Amino acid sequence: MKRLPIRSLIPNSLTVFALCAGLTSIRFALEGRFEFAVIAILIASVLDGLDGRVARLLRGTSKFGAELDSLTDFVNFGVAPVLVLYLWCLQAWGGLGWIAVLGYAVCCALRLARFNVDHDDPDRPAWMGNYFTGVPAPAGALLVMLPLYLSFEGATFLPELPWIIALHTALVAFFMVSRIPSFSGKRLGIKISRDKVAPILLGVALFAALFVSYPWIMLSALAIGYLLLLPVSSWRYAQNKAQQITPYDDPDSHVL
Repeated sequence: MKRLPIRSLIPNSLTVFALCAGLTSIRFALEGRFEFAVIAILIASVLDGLDGRVARLLRGTSKFGAELDSLTDFVNFGVAPVLVLYLWCLQAWGGLGWIAVLGYAVCCALRLARFNVDHDDPDRPAWMGNYFTGVPAPAGALLVMLPLYLSFEGATFLPELPWIIALHTALVAFFMVSRIPSFSGKRLGIKISRDKVAPILLGVALFAALFVSYPWIMLSALAIGYLLLLPVSSWRYAQNKAQQITPYDDPDSHVL
């Protein structure tokens, strides 16, 4: 059999670590340690963001890795978050709470399947690569766990309102399967001038300090901010579609 370079195993190893983190979050939820369950899902999302970039950096991309990543995303972001919510609150609502869990999981599976089909579409315009169709699965997991962040920060009444949690879960599921354009994050590759480097790094340091000191407040702010950003992404998408130009391609921008 043909030997494989070690570099091709590193991205897949990160994906497996992410899968283990997502599954461990369910164990923490079964034990009633919901803060650790949320942290495990957040670790899985960080590893999910790294594996593809590491694969491209090491030239270790493969069809196997892409399929493994997609299946891992379904477990980590389509199953684990709502099972944590179910064990935390939704099981008090009986069958209706379980319907919310199933609906979210199914919508996440449909969202991932649509992404795989769209990603392989050769006729898709290049500028559309800067947008996702609907909310991506990792962002959906971040949004659906918003009630948990709020409860950890003092909103202890939320577990007593499972119908609100179920409606929130259904809303996030709708966002995932909707046609609402959302930023894909590729605009982070835009070139910036040198004089903006120091303020950006200072902002990153401030964000890190706030996140370490007030993690649940910052996660709540990120989730709410992402929801507020959806109208902006829809507006930018409509502009780009009308003009049929490549967004963020500024010939006057400066290289770092």
